[in-house]
Amino acid sequence: MKHIYAFEDIKEYETHKDIIQRFSKRLEEYQYILEKEYLLMDQPKGIIWTSAEAATTVFSEIPIPAFTNKNTIYITPDVAAWRKLFVEQLDGKDLPHIERFYKELSENHILQILGHELTHHSDLFLEDFDDEREDSIWFEEGMCEYLPRKFLLSEKEFDEITAVEEELVEAFSEEYGDRSIDEFGSGSYTSSLSSIMFDYWRSYLYIKHLVEVRFKDDIQAVFEEYHKWDQEGRICSLSEYFELDQ
Repeated sequence: MKHIYAFEDIKEYETHKDIIQRFSKRLEEYQYILEKEYLLMDQPKGIIWTSAEAATTVFSEIPIPAFTNKNTIYITPDVAAWRKLFVEQLDGKDLPHIERFYKELSENHILQILGHELTHHSDLFLEDFDDEREDSIWFEEGMCEYLPRKFLLSEKEFDEITAVEEELVEAFSEEYGDRSIDEFGSGSYTSSLSSIMFDYWRSYLYIKHLVEVRFKDDIQAVFEEYHKWDQEGRICSLSEYFELDQ
């Protein structure tokens, strides 16, 4: 992968160059795991490192400064910008311990977001990333959260983010809990940030439950069942197939 820097001036690049180097080294290690275990065959052509403002106003209109467009990953390495964004997703709810957690968010959590974007390129997912994805988008997004968290976060960080997102799902269930997980992303990018993130929180927690409880930590078995659902003709939604309502 090529690394391309899209900052407005050299000073901004110099501010972030050290963290970019750290992220790049660790991403190579994670990429090797994906290639060896999770069918990453065609890696992205490049990563464009940029500011949060450019990512969300110049390169896209998505309010989250990390995304994949065709064969290129766009992301800001600006930890302060990410901390601010994650506090904003609370929509003013009185959750001081979670707000404090996000204000002190570690570099590893930002690295995991980069890992999320790389994981999308695994050929274990049924739809090509750039295609119109239906029926199983929650599975892909949830797995793209779970895998990099499992391999890039410490055990303590993994447990902390899980507990935070469990509480956030509960806190926002009154607003968004009526919609099915199979409707992941329906109109979400024109909605509030909390509405967008609610689907990600739930998807991650569903995947974690499937892997660690239903399939006893066998990630490959979860993928096999996902492919079986497809091979059998998708006669029901994927959430029904996995009996998530139970």
